[in-house]
Parts: sequence; C-alpha cells; structure tokens
Amino acid sequence: MTALQIGGCDDHIHALVMAPATMAVSQIAQYLKGDSSKWIHDEFPTLQEFAWQEGYGAFTVSKSNLESVAAYIQKQRAHHQHRSFQEEYLELLKKHGVEYDERYVWG
Repeated sequence: MTALQIGGCDDHIHALVMAPATMAVSQIAQYLKGDSSKWIHDEFPTLQEFAWQEGYGAFTVSKSNLESVAAYIQKQRAHHQHRSFQEEYLELLKKHGVEYDERYVWG
C-alpha cells in the first residue's frame, strides 16, 4: 500500500492510497488507523486518549482522477470553511446513489 496524499481537518482525514486489488478496504482502514494511532501515542505522550472513531468511509478513484483528488485533499481546511464535512459526505453519498441510514452514518 502506498500513500499518495494524506490530509484533513480536526474531525476527519482523507487518505488517497494505492493498494493491491486483493487487499480488503477494511484491512486498509485497519492499517491506516492502527499504524497512525501507534505513531501518535509514541510521538505525543499527552495524546494517550487519542482514538479513531469506529467506522470509516471508502471510495475508489480512477487513475485519471488521482491529481484532482490529491489537490482536493490538499485544500481541506479551506474547503470546509464553506461546507461542513457532514454536509459534503451526505452529498457525495447521494450523488453516487449510495443508500444509507443517517442513524448509522455518524456512529
């Protein structure tokens, strides 16, 4: 797995990663969360209470869109000054016809 772009805000991150087709999305999320939690706890002793939320969202991206997705991730802070992560996420689900129950989207 290779990280192509990582970024985010106080309440979420975006990680653009290249992973083998044989790797399950749940395994990718487990590695990202587990390794980053260990690093945070090792490097920042005052953040021992840090923990990721239970769930995650994952979307595939075609190679032809890698540059635009990476640019989008780089501009997260500015982007979310105009629209919250929650609003944007629900819009994304609706745009792509993903069925969801909002009671379970946010944990």
